[in-house]
Order: sequence, then C-alpha cells, then structure tokens
Amino acid sequence: MPRRSIPPPAIAVNRPAANGTVIVSVPHAGRIYPPEILAAARVPREQLERLEDSWCDAIAARACGAGAVVVEALWARAVADCNRGEGQMAPGEVEASLHAQFSAPGRKERAGLGVVPTRLADCGPLWRRPLDRAALRWRLESLHRPYHAALAEELAAARDRYGQAVLIDLHSMPPIPAGQPGHGARIVVGDRFGATADGWLVDLAIEAAGTLDVPVARNQPYAGGHIVRTHGRPDRGIHAVQIEIDRSLYLTPDRMPDRAATARLAEWFADLVARAAQAGSDSLPLAAE
Repeated sequence: MPRRSIPPPAIAVNRPAANGTVIVSVPHAGRIYPPEILAAARVPREQLERLEDSWCDAIAARACGAGAVVVEALWARAVADCNRGEGQMAPGEVEASLHAQFSAPGRKERAGLGVVPTRLADCGPLWRRPLDRAALRWRLESLHRPYHAALAEELAAARDRYGQAVLIDLHSMPPIPAGQPGHGARIVVGDRFGATADGWLVDLAIEAAGTLDVPVARNQPYAGGHIVRTHGRPDRGIHAVQIEIDRSLYLTPDRMPDRAATARLAEWFADLVARAAQAGSDSLPLAAE
C-alpha cells in the first residue's frame, strides 16, 4: 500500500539568534498549492497565482538577520486569506447551510475577496462549487488559524519580555489607479487611522519609506486589514502597521523579481526593522528609581 505523502508546512516562523521587539508578518506571498486546492479549482493555477503578493517574501529576506521574528505563510493565499477575518465572506460564495454566519458582507467580500478568495475579475468563480462546511474548516484549520496563533504567540512573548512589541505586516500592491485615493503613491503605510499603533511607529515607517525617493501615502487606499486590526493593541503595548509596496518597484513585467531592485528593498526593509526595534526601546518609559 503506497504511503500517503506528508504535506509541506503551511507557515514558517523564522527567529533570529536573539529575539527582539519586532515581528514581521508576510501573509500573502505563499507559493505552495496543496493538491486539494488544485483539484477544487475551476481555473488554472496561473489564475490563482494572481492572488499572491508575488515575491514579497524576498523583501523580508534580511529581516530575521536584522533581529525580527518573521512569520510567513507558505501556502498560497488561494487556500485562505490570513488578512481577512473568519466571518468575512459573502453568503453566495458558500453552501446554503453557512449563509447565516456570513450575513453582512462588505465590498471586498461581495467582490469575492473574503477569508477564502472565490472570484477574480476576468476569470469569474475560482472554485468548481460553493464552499461547504468541511472545506471551509479545513482551509481555516490548515492555514488561517495557525498563522494567527503564531503571530499572537510571538507578539505576546516580545511584549512580555520587553514591555512592548512591534508588528510590521508586509504586502505588495498593484499600481494605484488614477481617480483612487492614494493614486501616485508607491508605498502605503496603514495604521487604521491611528487605531493600531502609536504615532512614533507610523512616523518612523513613513520617514523610512521616504528614503526610497518614491511617493508615500498613509491609510490611502490601504488602511490596514484584519492582521493589524486584530493584533495591533497599542493600549497593551503592541503596535502594528501595514506596509504596501508597489510591485513595479521590484518585479519585472513577467512578475519575477528584479534582482537588484529586490536586493535594494530587502536592505531597506532590514534597516526599517532595526530602526523600529531601536525606536521601540527608546519609547519605553524609564523604570522608576
């Protein structure tokens, strides 16, 4: 009887030699497509790959060396979107027995970009049939829940050890179209309009982005998604920002990394991590005499 193959890990947690206050999240750059996902797909893999933050993990490649714990999704975003909440789906994308738990979809969910992506422009539905309860549970338990559990564990450990933790949630974005808020920006820093981080971290991220000599925006059009909203608790010493990087800054037209441009961004991001760790330490109150 043939042995059943062991699936590759869905996430990775890469720790530096000495942990600090910074945790980096890379939720959308995974390139592993489990057989179950490809079998369920109505479209070819190339269409599912459009969901990826292509090669965004390469920008975070030096973050661990700069002192950050890096939590990374290895399975593709097509399995489950770690930057959406478990309740973020449109009822029409799931079987009838699940409609009640997805009764208030927002704009993104109605467009098919819920906790499980279900549709894309120009290709229609991604899956052969609406998600049933077992398929949804498998996707959440395989990727989404372990990812958030790992983030929560690392953030709590950093906060408990140092009194403060910093979360940088790293994404890439297509160029922002004309007429949309933030048009022209190549880097967007999101803090949910001040809800997920104190000002020192946002100021530092915007100042660092400015060193790339490209336009920078705050919260427009990306204010931050489920990850920073869930884990960013400045009142509890956990500060979180989302950073979106225009893919044209580091990808070639065929969506492959430009080696020199990617290396430059990786160096820049490692410097941001180091500066955030130092600034976070400097912002802590002095112990009482």
